[in-house]
Amino acid sequence: MKASVQPYSQEILLERLEELYEVEFTWLKVDPLVAVLVNLDRNTQDFILGWAMRLLTTNVYISHEFIIRVVEALDRLERRVIEAWAVHAADTFDQQGLRPALLVIQQVDAFLEHAHAHAEGITFAEVESILSTFVCGLSGRRLKLAQGDTVYTDSETLFLPNITAKLVKSKDNFLLCKAQVAFMWAQTRFGSFRVDFTTAFTDYPDKEQALAAFHALDTLRLEAYMERELPGLWRDMQRIEQLRLDEVREEEGVCNTPLQGIWATCRGVLHTPSATVDDVLALVPQVLGLPIPQPVYQTQLNPEAVTACRLARMEREKILLRVKLSELAKEMRGEEEGEKEDNKEKKEEEEKKEVAPPEFELREVPEGQGMELVLDDKPIAPPEDVKQLLTSIMLDWGDVPPEFLVPAGDGEYDPSLYQKEEKDIEDVWKGIYHEEGAFLYREWDFARQHYRKNWCVVRELELSPGDPVFVDKVLDKYQGMIKHLRRTFEAMRDENRLLKRQSQGDDVDIDALVEALADSRDGREMSDKLFQHMHRADRSMAVMFMVDMSGSTKGWINEAEREALVMLCEVLEKLGDQYAIYGFSGIGRKRCEIYRIKRFDDPYNAATKARIAGIIPKDYTRLGVAIRHLTEKLNAVEAKTRLLITLSDGKPEDYFDIYNTQYGIEDTRQALFEARRTGIHPFCITIDQRGKDYLPHMYGHANWVEIDDVKKLPLKVADIYRRLTT
Repeated sequence: MKASVQPYSQEILLERLEELYEVEFTWLKVDPLVAVLVNLDRNTQDFILGWAMRLLTTNVYISHEFIIRVVEALDRLERRVIEAWAVHAADTFDQQGLRPALLVIQQVDAFLEHAHAHAEGITFAEVESILSTFVCGLSGRRLKLAQGDTVYTDSETLFLPNITAKLVKSKDNFLLCKAQVAFMWAQTRFGSFRVDFTTAFTDYPDKEQALAAFHALDTLRLEAYMERELPGLWRDMQRIEQLRLDEVREEEGVCNTPLQGIWATCRGVLHTPSATVDDVLALVPQVLGLPIPQPVYQTQLNPEAVTACRLARMEREKILLRVKLSELAKEMRGEEEGEKEDNKEKKEEEEKKEVAPPEFELREVPEGQGMELVLDDKPIAPPEDVKQLLTSIMLDWGDVPPEFLVPAGDGEYDPSLYQKEEKDIEDVWKGIYHEEGAFLYREWDFARQHYRKNWCVVRELELSPGDPVFVDKVLDKYQGMIKHLRRTFEAMRDENRLLKRQSQGDDVDIDALVEALADSRDGREMSDKLFQHMHRADRSMAVMFMVDMSGSTKGWINEAEREALVMLCEVLEKLGDQYAIYGFSGIGRKRCEIYRIKRFDDPYNAATKARIAGIIPKDYTRLGVAIRHLTEKLNAVEAKTRLLITLSDGKPEDYFDIYNTQYGIEDTRQALFEARRTGIHPFCITIDQRGKDYLPHMYGHANWVEIDDVKKLPLKVADIYRRLTT
């Protein structure tokens, strides 16, 4: 039998705590801490000291106070609640400062009132990135998530509270958040707000009761849509609703019965595929005065917010669509004029005729495949922004009114009616710092084993152009290398791929045939996929180059980065893949800067070349936040394979900051893990000879390489490409 571990003695505890709190510098008294710890068992001592060390990375006074208070509360708090309490104090310090954080530690009873929410609740920060991606994949209007006091939508933004803790377990609370987001999406997608809330309920004596009845009935209608559109999530929604009902039954001693009577009849009507919000309005009088069912995932209805947002959007989108159609008509007719340029006689004839105004219409595509835009009786492919506009207008109106399809005349509208006001990004760095319009990102604190919420502030800046002659010099200097690289990349573009186990092909797949014969002898059915054939590779690649612009790149490293980027652009243009280039630097967590050098949709022209030439060393290398920001940009691009390549000269660091320690390496590692989880392939090409000390831990042993010559960099990129596309 294993012997029990002896508790730490008073002498050992005194020595450890004096070292931990550096008492000769902090003047903190550790004798009271020793007195409360010495009588505890070894397991409890280790638990408390472990969390004290974690909190020490946040603030020494919070850690010191924690030991005193936690011993007082040991009999009342489970360990998971103690952990949640400590993390909540650290988060409070991050967001509000030392005094509020100390109050969290000192006021244990106040925390206990909400202990379940802190221990098993899901915070908005934890679900925001996941659910934002989820809602982007749903059809209809593009929606965004934001934190609010309650769960509701104004038809453009989905609001979730800071903490969701209605259910017992955190995994179920996450599913609840997802279900609520899906429910609010369904409201916008299936016409719940196609109602004039200011007049629809005026005839009811109790307007609030009528609104509640409408919301409950509409919930029944939306449930049918979600069951058809999102069957997997619908099963989860049913499960968490049953969990909620079971809790209510245990607490109140009531039986959870299915909908009966009038509600069951209404559900039958509203579950038909043709049910609309008008059917919901018609049923409201039948359920007035009855108890109203409220499933756990049902959100709040905010008619005032919906009406204000919808009216402003409807007018704005009408103007914007007409302006976009005017630009589209000019572009289409400009192309037609170009085609007639060679036929002078025909052109003169056309000029004598009076130019008819463009006529747009929407036509239904056969077999129920949606709608198509038609200009002068010719189908056209509208750009993505016009598609989004048409979708949003149809959600509000049910269709697109004919007057919306009349292109706007020149100068008909003031641009301020439909264009967003652009602010000078540089203004925020003048005077007192503020975060308006910035991107906020969390950061991983490995000592705390939790994220610091909204910790880093990122701004995207335009990079000033450099010497335009620089690119010509590089092309002349490396013309032989560029020719070699072009041949290498062109060979990749033309590579064929052997597809095996096909139903038809150019040759027999011997492996598949052997397996099929073995199956037949065992009495199983033979597969018909017995052939193989060569198939030209279907390239769908997007690559993001993340360029280190820290001060340590000054000199030959900066020169090497710029020369390598010029060569890469020259050869990637031949390959035809999507690629973007962004630089990163900054100073402190409040001033993280991303520099736009080439967006995915920017052409490789004189302006892009000038920005490459303008890459200059700046400040420091806070790597994790740059990875998170550019991961979001890369994930917004349609591609089968996404590659994030970092060009850097060293490890993560910042100005007199904890980021210079293991903290920065662990945050970068966590950011790369987050990127991989979304399907991105990260890779690092470094010029730091000490990279082997930390890069394998961050990137993995096979996802980084050290080079000492600029000519090797494009070749390494070619190797990465080949590995990912074969």
